[in-house]
Amino acid sequence: MKAEVFLDEDYRPAEDEPFMNDRQIEYFRRKLINWKNDILDNSSDTVAGMKDQTRNIPDVADRASEETDRALELRTRDRERKLVAKIDAALRRIDEGEYGYCSITGEPISLKRLDARPIATMSLEAQERHERREKVHRDD
Repeated sequence: MKAEVFLDEDYRPAEDEPFMNDRQIEYFRRKLINWKNDILDNSSDTVAGMKDQTRNIPDVADRASEETDRALELRTRDRERKLVAKIDAALRRIDEGEYGYCSITGEPISLKRLDARPIATMSLEAQERHERREKVHRDD
């Protein structure tokens, strides 16, 4: 079993330390787990809120407005459900020792990119190439 890694509250991965060392791995693991927990907490609040809001509204405009709000909320939760799957995949990559490396080139993904988007699977350059290719094929 691996020893627990101590991180200061204000720790941020730095370019001058070895890439994906134990501290960086633990930093990103905690960041992903906290993000996932926040999403799941919001999801429970939504379900509870929807149960409370189920009622018969006689005014058609008010009912339509509430249904629109509910549809928007459900769409948001669906996006978050997909995001949770990506967070779980990132946590698996951490466990497998593949986290932080581009799935296309195998090169390290910049720490700034990972800090901004911890579920990133490609380096910025590989992502840009992928999006350009996607755009070209979509225009056909």
